[in-house]
Amino acid sequence: MTWDWSAVREFMPHFWDGLLVTLQALVLGSLISFSLGLVWTLLMRAPTRWVRWPVGVVTEFVRNTPLLVQLFFLFYVLPEWGLTFSALTTGVFAIGLHYSTYTMQVYRAGIEAVPVGQWEAATALSLPARRTWFAVILPQAVRRVVPPLGNYVISMLKDTPILMSITVLEMLGQARLFSQQHFQFTEPVTVIGVAFIVISYLASLLLRTLERRLVR
Repeated sequence: MTWDWSAVREFMPHFWDGLLVTLQALVLGSLISFSLGLVWTLLMRAPTRWVRWPVGVVTEFVRNTPLLVQLFFLFYVLPEWGLTFSALTTGVFAIGLHYSTYTMQVYRAGIEAVPVGQWEAATALSLPARRTWFAVILPQAVRRVVPPLGNYVISMLKDTPILMSITVLEMLGQARLFSQQHFQFTEPVTVIGVAFIVISYLASLLLRTLERRLVR
């Protein structure tokens, strides 16, 4: 087996296209998972069980079913009910929804780690609930949840190749298409593997920098 640099050069335009799609899915999926995870957490702390119970059922169902099954349901089943979205939109939402059920647990742990005295101080000052959450509790909780949330960002990155199953041409999808057309598998797949390592490493550095800034 010999390494063919010409195959690498020919594959690179396809690689950049796939990289852009991968980064879009990662960034947008992360934003959805972080935002929706916080919403789930706050709803689970609602005083009435008629809010907590449905949220608990939905999040447990999503967390305990495979992401691939959820992708297929959103992409192939929803159109039968008149709800049609692009493959990339479906993939981004599926990743965000799936991981929001995990980030929910991270937020819950972060909120519960806030000292009880902070809650008592907010009550003693007669702060409204909205200000208590957004000025006292959440800023302290966020500092604690950045590392585990960062781990889920890396996990989402490694799950983006699943989008290939619903025709999204992210990095691995581009590599597979190129390999089938040119019968060159080693070079494109190796390039994709190195790209995932580099992106994961850079993301971890960025998250560590953010963590240090928040701790100050």
